[in-house]
Amino acid sequence: MSDPKPAAAPAARDFIRQRIADDVTAGRNGGRVVTRFPPEPNGYLHIGHAKSVCLNFGVAEEFAGGVCFMRFDDTNPSKESMEYVQAILEDVRWLGFDWGEHLTHASDYFQRLYDYAESLIRRGKAYVDSLTPEQIREHRGTLTEPGRESPYRGRSAEESLDLFRRMRAGEFAEGEHVLRARIDMASPNVNMRDPVMYRILRKAHQMTGDAWCIYPMYDYAHCVSDALEGITHSLCTLEFEDHRPLYDWFLDNLDVPCHPQQIEFSRLNLSHTVMSKRILNALVTEGHVEGWDDPRMPTISGLRRRGYTPQSIRDFCARIGVSKSDNNVELAMLESVLREHLDRDAPRALAVLDPVRLVIESYPEDGGEEFEAPNHPARPELGTRRVAFSRELWIERSDFMPEPPRKFFRLAPGREVRLRFAYYVTCTGFSIDPDTGEITEIRCRHDPDSRGGGTPDGRKVKGTLHWVSARHAIEARVRLYETLFTVPDPGSARHEGPLSARLNPESLKVLEGCRLEASLAGAEAGRALQFERQGYFCLDGRLSRPGAPVFNRAVALRDSWAKRQGG
Repeated sequence: MSDPKPAAAPAARDFIRQRIADDVTAGRNGGRVVTRFPPEPNGYLHIGHAKSVCLNFGVAEEFAGGVCFMRFDDTNPSKESMEYVQAILEDVRWLGFDWGEHLTHASDYFQRLYDYAESLIRRGKAYVDSLTPEQIREHRGTLTEPGRESPYRGRSAEESLDLFRRMRAGEFAEGEHVLRARIDMASPNVNMRDPVMYRILRKAHQMTGDAWCIYPMYDYAHCVSDALEGITHSLCTLEFEDHRPLYDWFLDNLDVPCHPQQIEFSRLNLSHTVMSKRILNALVTEGHVEGWDDPRMPTISGLRRRGYTPQSIRDFCARIGVSKSDNNVELAMLESVLREHLDRDAPRALAVLDPVRLVIESYPEDGGEEFEAPNHPARPELGTRRVAFSRELWIERSDFMPEPPRKFFRLAPGREVRLRFAYYVTCTGFSIDPDTGEITEIRCRHDPDSRGGGTPDGRKVKGTLHWVSARHAIEARVRLYETLFTVPDPGSARHEGPLSARLNPESLKVLEGCRLEASLAGAEAGRALQFERQGYFCLDGRLSRPGAPVFNRAVALRDSWAKRQGG
């Protein structure tokens, strides 16, 4: 690993960047800035992790010469897998960050972590405990009562060292012994009451195989890994604030290369979803969602499959900022940021999601033509496309009413509307299925002089409809998403019953038989585009098949967040 160079400080924007800037200015850590993003590979990353990714990699980018390690804190092989490792790497890469040569794993340091543990035993700072896990919990005490010392706490260094080496050699069963730090069972901070450092776990590790049958606990491995990598600022969420004294205790009692500073910030809480990997995993394993990349999930892979862009997620993380106060953010804000990005960048297309046939009786039966349509009305550099037109079209069922109310400006008997890019048409009649009462066909005549949307006499109409040519349209399935949960705070203790009781049964609506303009036959998976008057959608690369595309709605056109904010 190359030695990071002293950093040049940018203008501070939050308390973390200000603190780092002060350290750089004062020459602490030799003026270096070294951060790390240290996920545990026991699940996929979610939007809360994206905040940490953007912070850690962002800080390293902003301070010239800064470095950010991509490190997996892989100390629990019973819950970890290479699937999660690869998914996390893909997500961080997709967000636009590059760790270069600084890809590491806590498992890279297993031997050094073991050697450091032996040094603590020799100096009387750690001991092997033979209480059962249940007994250890009982001896730990509570927030109001001190813990009780284990009867094995007085073991000599020699005996503990011998037992620890035999643990390493595989002589004992899981739960028979653990290694604990000898700190203070009466400490008001429960984390300091002789925390477990190692446990026996007879599980193969995704990186080290069967080389180890004892594994370090997260609190011990994390701080030592930070020190071995020369991390200057260990940025973590507020739930680790009470763990900071333990973080410092380990580093103060070990001969490590450096002592990083742990700095805490508030985690992200997003409405109508949960940010616990344990709960998200349960949603997957219990079949409530299609997988970790289900577009209803708050995972990075789910958001990507739904049509979110890396730029929109990074922008969202920048807008919510970094602070010590609770980050309770409405899902509508995330959607609003995405909508801004897609409104600016997404190409347009015509799509009819609930089609009803429109027959232009005055148009030649075998006739057809093409209209030139801009790919983006405000971005001429994105070019144009040719949209096929014919005598029979598909329009939205909701764009026609036999007996319209006031202020309904779309198609109705005797009413004239404009077909986008094409002609003015006037409704002359319609047909109804006698069994269902459903409208099966609408008939109209067109004004040939209105080609392109204007007329010689300059008359105007209030309604403009989108359409697709029945002869040229491609058929598709479209998936519309709503919030995964029915309440803003599904994980709150104030709710009774299982979390699954708060799942939204309307979170996914699948539309069959949608009709799309022919150009969408070549749509790129994951590339968002606007279905005019409908919303923003993208092709689902996982579900689509040749000749049978599936599109996911990323976000609707309506900006409820802006309306709520008075925008």
